[in-house]
Amino acid sequence: MFYRDERLALFIDGSNLYAAARALGFDIDYKLLRQEFMRRGKLLRAFYYTALLENDEYSPIRPLVDWLHYNGYSMITKPAKEFTDSLGRRKVKGNMDIELAVDAMELTPYLDHAVIFSGDGDFRPLIEALQRKGVRVSVVSTIRSQPPMIADELRRQADNFIELEELRDVIGRPAREPRTDMVEADS
Repeated sequence: MFYRDERLALFIDGSNLYAAARALGFDIDYKLLRQEFMRRGKLLRAFYYTALLENDEYSPIRPLVDWLHYNGYSMITKPAKEFTDSLGRRKVKGNMDIELAVDAMELTPYLDHAVIFSGDGDFRPLIEALQRKGVRVSVVSTIRSQPPMIADELRRQADNFIELEELRDVIGRPAREPRTDMVEADS
């Protein structure tokens, strides 16, 4: 439930939202997403959190990050850490939970409603803290994927759970098919 006069902010866990939308078979149109929440209330900020591989010549997420930055999103990025796991596979790690939590807590005096785009159960204490400060919290994720992309304790703690699948017609665009003319490289 949203109220037209309430001050709200979006906190988007980029990799988590991407994975949830992908599991549901669509891509997010971030222009439409921002417009939808501007319609729902007085949107103060739309934060987008992601880690970037700084040492790659080309990061596939860089065009999105640049577009979001120029189109009304507050971009919070940091370098991702690369490592090799015990099986010799290249892995990338870039957790943005602390940055998201700090920004959300700093904004509480100015907010009526926080919308967190993530299913990560680690955000349950953040939601609890925001609620103690009088901020209503909605969580956007999905229970319709296999497995569900939202932690049950997060969904229960939130004042409102928004099923991402139900936003598909408002903020989605069809997922792009992988190009068949490109050769995939093993990494």
